[in-house]
Amino acid sequence: MLIHAIVTNPAIQWDVIRTYLFDSSITHGLVVTLELTALAMLIGVSGGTLLAIMRLSPNPVLSSTAWFYIWVFRGTPVLVQLLFWNFLGALWAKLSIGVPFGGYLGLSDGGAFWSQDTNKLIPLFVAALLGLGLNEAAYMAEIVRGGIQSVAVGQTEAAHALGMSQSATMRRIILPQAMRVIIPPTGNETISMLKTTSLVSAISLEELLRAGQNIYSRTFQTIPLLIVVSIWYLLMTSILTVVQYYIERHYARGANRVLPPTPLQRLRGLLGRRPKPANGESDVVPGLEGGGHL
Repeated sequence: MLIHAIVTNPAIQWDVIRTYLFDSSITHGLVVTLELTALAMLIGVSGGTLLAIMRLSPNPVLSSTAWFYIWVFRGTPVLVQLLFWNFLGALWAKLSIGVPFGGYLGLSDGGAFWSQDTNKLIPLFVAALLGLGLNEAAYMAEIVRGGIQSVAVGQTEAAHALGMSQSATMRRIILPQAMRVIIPPTGNETISMLKTTSLVSAISLEELLRAGQNIYSRTFQTIPLLIVVSIWYLLMTSILTVVQYYIERHYARGANRVLPPTPLQRLRGLLGRRPKPANGESDVVPGLEGGGHL
């Protein structure tokens, strides 16, 4: 009855949904959303890995700096951070590189070698990218730190006994083993980031949601456009979920003797066909090698 009510409800206007599903504004917003998601996660993963290593460092300056960064960026809403980056020009009209305190020393142009207007240097897309990526780095730092700490201390001791440096141990021994713990929450963060990009509509960047808002502000067809946007979000999150599953399955090879079946293998099993053996194991039932009956 619910499905029937949705399909037959004239207020939903399925013809309008079909009209705008592949509208140029919607597809452009979709591309911007995907770009923001990919670049913000790149900043988040690389920055989070660096912050996690700093946080675990015995150097108090590095660990304190990482802790302060995580405290600030996790403790303030991402929407507030987006607004700060968007209005950074209100704090500093120009950003420059030069002699520190050059203005107080009486140097020409304040001792600046290079100077640029803040609003030109940080346009809307860059402001959105910085707000999303730097915030994500704080969360990824804790995810990576948890993955690193899940590896037994003996692995590090054995690597050092073989003469490996700290950086080589982290790169070749610790991080590959930590990936099995890091990947699942990272996949969730990627899916969450895809939806969090909708917040950049608050600073007027035309991503997927803002594109829908711009259309229904002219046509007053709010519900159909929101459904169009939701369909695209559902499609993209579904694809990311499948990709996450296969990545998790790849990194589970070292921990599980038998890999979990893929969706295709599950489907074959539901259709009455035995799934093709994964990971090279035999499909012969133990004890029936000679062709006996079960």
